[in-house]
Amino acid sequence: MQYKSLLFILFLVLAAACGPFNKLEKSTNWEELYNGANRYYQEGEYNKAIILYDKVLPVIKGSEKAEMAEYNYANCHFKTRRYIEAAGYFNTFYRTYNRSPLAEEALFMHAYSLYLDAPDYNLDQQSSREAVAAIQQFVTRFPGSASYERAMDMLQDLEQRFELKAYSESQMYYRLKDGLFPGDFYRACIINFQNFAKDYPESKYNEELAFKLVEVGFGYAKNSAFDKKEERLNDALKFATNFYRRYPDSGFASNVKKIESQTRKEYEEHMKLKKEYNERLAAQKAAAQEADESANK
Repeated sequence: MQYKSLLFILFLVLAAACGPFNKLEKSTNWEELYNGANRYYQEGEYNKAIILYDKVLPVIKGSEKAEMAEYNYANCHFKTRRYIEAAGYFNTFYRTYNRSPLAEEALFMHAYSLYLDAPDYNLDQQSSREAVAAIQQFVTRFPGSASYERAMDMLQDLEQRFELKAYSESQMYYRLKDGLFPGDFYRACIINFQNFAKDYPESKYNEELAFKLVEVGFGYAKNSAFDKKEERLNDALKFATNFYRRYPDSGFASNVKKIESQTRKEYEEHMKLKKEYNERLAAQKAAAQEADESANK
């Protein structure tokens, strides 16, 4: 019984090997290959179509049959979710046949393929930036396209990913400030929060980060060396002033006031110490000058 089962499986394998596609794949008749590739494409057998197009495209290159075959070839890769390859083939088609009726669609599909390959916001966004460049190229080249709004939606989605990526980096720096070496991360937070506000002025996260900027500014100043402290305390107070101006009705306002009060107290204490230090320094200089004068008499 087991022997018969093995024979049946072997028969199926041999039958498949002698099937229509396998025979066609071995053909050297380019017209037969071309028609077969188109037929499999129309039937949705995209992997088989790719194999046959691979054989026939070098032969028909430059002929009137090549244009549709090359578009179908690119679309086969898209349909099988090989988005990077599809993007490359659609782009090549557009550059080769930029006067074709299919040129607009090819340029859109180039951008769309890159968009579908773009990762989530928490991963590296290099490929997302390539998708943005491709979408911008499409909307610039075809502003009247029926796909224009769709392209703009894709662009907005990618911009939101960049925003979320930048926000998550801000949160990372904010957490790291409580580590073993807070000084560097306090400074990194300040730079990051300020850059975020410049890059995404309409972001819903700006109010939260503006509050955290006040908090971090005070922490940075408080932990600074004596000669840096006055400048950084003044910066922290400026952050608070800017916060009130931008978000007068914020839910963070009471917390900002507490931090501002702590900052002013720290500033007053620092200025008192600075005054005492300068007075001692002046007294030491006067004593040293008086000693020099006595020694020279």
